[in-house]
Amino acid sequence: MLPEAFLTRMQAQLGDEYADFLRAMERAPERALRLNPIRQNVLNACREYIEEQVPWEALGYYYNEDSRPGASLLHAAGAFYIQDASAMAPVNALDPKQGETILDLCAAPGGKSGQIAARMMGGGVLVSNEFVKSRAALLRSNLERLGVTNAVVTSAAPEAFKANGEQYDAVLVDAPCSGEGMFRKDETAINEWNADAPLRCQTRQLEILDAAAETLKAGGRLVYSTCTFNDIENEGTIARFLTAHADFEPSDFELSGIGRSSGGMLRLWPHRIRGEGHFVCKLVKRGIEESKTSPNSVKRDGQAAVAAGVLKDMCAKALPKGEYALQSDGLYLIPGNAPRLKGVYIISPGLKLAEISSKQIKPAHALAMSLDASKALRTAELTGEQAASFMEGEEIALNGEKGWMLVCYKGMPLGWGKQGGGVLKNHLPKGLRLRGGHALKA
Repeated sequence: MLPEAFLTRMQAQLGDEYADFLRAMERAPERALRLNPIRQNVLNACREYIEEQVPWEALGYYYNEDSRPGASLLHAAGAFYIQDASAMAPVNALDPKQGETILDLCAAPGGKSGQIAARMMGGGVLVSNEFVKSRAALLRSNLERLGVTNAVVTSAAPEAFKANGEQYDAVLVDAPCSGEGMFRKDETAINEWNADAPLRCQTRQLEILDAAAETLKAGGRLVYSTCTFNDIENEGTIARFLTAHADFEPSDFELSGIGRSSGGMLRLWPHRIRGEGHFVCKLVKRGIEESKTSPNSVKRDGQAAVAAGVLKDMCAKALPKGEYALQSDGLYLIPGNAPRLKGVYIISPGLKLAEISSKQIKPAHALAMSLDASKALRTAELTGEQAASFMEGEEIALNGEKGWMLVCYKGMPLGWGKQGGGVLKNHLPKGLRLRGGHALKA
């Protein structure tokens, strides 16, 4: 049951469109996913799940809820990310480019960060931040599943980034909001809503935008988005931000199937498109870029380079290119030209390549998910039944060359196994093992 105060405001806000809006809110929510372009032959592999393409996202497709793609082996292999179609719009407005330095300031659970990374295709650096550490761990896990190689995952208040200066070509602020656009999808959003929520949310939104403004280079792009309907958190927040930041101006954009923005702002309504409620605004920081800060310089680490060589000999024909660094929990690939992050808590400084102890070096799960079969030294292509057993943490009866194997399903990685004596020992992290894995759809 939608709150009465919400309905009264929506009627005044929408006028003649109110009846259409109500009918849309009574329909089942649209379901969509976004294909992962780094996976081989992903479109053909996922055809049984996908239906019509999302007009504003080349990799986005609607699916029938009954097909349950999230309970599939392809999902475990990072073939796609389940994401609301409307939530795909902000990144398309941001228009990430390969080689840029981009900050996703409110990134968990990782859908938009994964979408940014897909557009960057491993070039440049993406800083994905989430203030709540438990959600930051989920963010890291999702980016690893998608095989993202150029992301630094952080957990800090947005204000912590200000001290490091203007370093980013583009910043995305998918702001915490009252969540009205999720009402037909999430009953919790209805139960937590009250008439005072928009004003309370706006206060925090402005604080986050103020922080974002100080991290963006002159000429850089700032995209602000919410999943709510009210004017206060959308046009109202932008108006107040622009009043306080004369160095920013709206930048209009157009999204296929939705339309062209006005004053840099675009609304997504469930009675006009196949998606939930969303608001997107694009702003540009005036001026010509001047280099005011220097990115982190990663000193060549001889020990890390040696460890990378050992790792390569163990499991890969080639490791991702870049600078290697030893951290307390293992060996990492650090994205080139990573920005300074002084005072920002870093969950992951880059792609984790290996876990290292005094006794051994072990390839990391994140490395497995970043590889395709052609780059692994040895591969084990599993049947659907075998892959389901692997996802439960079971050993697989399998003959093959002794050593570390990239375990694959339909040519896509699931994790590492170690072959020996006719058995493929399971090295899937315990936290990723699925009870009832045999229920996963092949």
